[in-house]
Amino acid sequence: MNPTTPEAVADGEKTTDETTEKTGTTDRTVAENPEPQDQDETDPEAVEETEDTGDTEDADDTDEATSGRLAAASAAVVSAGLGVVGLTGAWSGRVAAERETLIGQIKTSSGGSAAQQINEIYGDAWHSTALVNGLFGLLALLVGAYVLVRPAFGAPARQPQAGWVRAVARGGIALGTLGVLISIAMYFDLIVALPTTGG
Repeated sequence: MNPTTPEAVADGEKTTDETTEKTGTTDRTVAENPEPQDQDETDPEAVEETEDTGDTEDADDTDEATSGRLAAASAAVVSAGLGVVGLTGAWSGRVAAERETLIGQIKTSSGGSAAQQINEIYGDAWHSTALVNGLFGLLALLVGAYVLVRPAFGAPARQPQAGWVRAVARGGIALGTLGVLISIAMYFDLIVALPTTGG
């Protein structure tokens, strides 16, 4: 038997005891003085959820703003188109005029004075055309005014309304106003009066 074995064993036991004592001391020190957690550390999942929520809200706002701008641009173009129709006339105006002409012919088929025939066949058709054109002009005026006034109501937009949209809407308003004035003058025979019979 090696005579140094008991001493080595004793030294090992001593080393183990010392390690245990040091570990116990360290545990007590940590328990008494816990280290503060880093306040800058955050939950990665919470950060990711916050970023996703912000991206979704931004995307919704962008889509809503884009759809609003597209609607305003479309309305401005519609206003200009209606103004042109109000000035040049539409097929619906011709249909209304032909209908009034037919009704006038039916009324005067059994006889009537020349003035009555002019009024029933020609005058009513003329007034019907003026009325239809005036309605198109009034629609152009209203739609153009809506495009210009709409940004003043509701939540303010991040970007101002495009300049060409306002220009087209103003053009629609001008054409609509002109169409309404001409239609009124036509309806009341201020531009071209109905023909009269002599005697």
